[in-house]
Amino acid sequence: MKIAVINETSAGDRSADVMAALQGRGYELINAGMKKTGAAPELTYIHTGFLAALLLNAGRADFVVGGCGTGQGFLNSVMQYPNVFCGLISAPAEAWLFSRINGGNCASIPMLFGYGWAGDINFRLIFDQLFSDEAGSGYPEHRQKSQRASRATLAQVSRDAHRGFADILTVFPETIVRPVLEFPGVKEILDPGTIADEGLRAVLEKYYRR
Repeated sequence: MKIAVINETSAGDRSADVMAALQGRGYELINAGMKKTGAAPELTYIHTGFLAALLLNAGRADFVVGGCGTGQGFLNSVMQYPNVFCGLISAPAEAWLFSRINGGNCASIPMLFGYGWAGDINFRLIFDQLFSDEAGSGYPEHRQKSQRASRATLAQVSRDAHRGFADILTVFPETIVRPVLEFPGVKEILDPGTIADEGLRAVLEKYYRR
């Protein structure tokens, strides 16, 4: 599994803690966001939500770990896009339940609010539980069938309720698109010429050619 870590500016200083907590699990890790709070160029949660959704829809990440001060901003931002299923997670039990019941592909974690003594340990415990069992396997057992049906329905709702990502890139303002597509390392992560979605590949190649 390929996991992208995407922190916005207020949470930049937490990036190293998140990466360290994810190490040693056998996953391919991509640190695609900010690594230092307040550094330039700067990404807000508006940008990191867009970047997270872009990487998921382009097939460049299977799961995104993001967040902001409270986790609420990133959560609201990333959930505006198709095929993104994000949970707000601040404790290991929430992580376990989100994975088992919701089987999502994105986690928004409070990076400042409540982060104090042993905050880095809490990150590690969250990831222990987030990736401990088969995602979407359900809990409790007698609710598994209903939960699977609800996840499938929600996936269809997401597809029907959103426009495709190529269209999103076409109509979005440059104030959102440009800081993301030109953020250091993003073009290399996207590798636009190899994206399977023909429409998204064409739009990104056109952008990077100009």
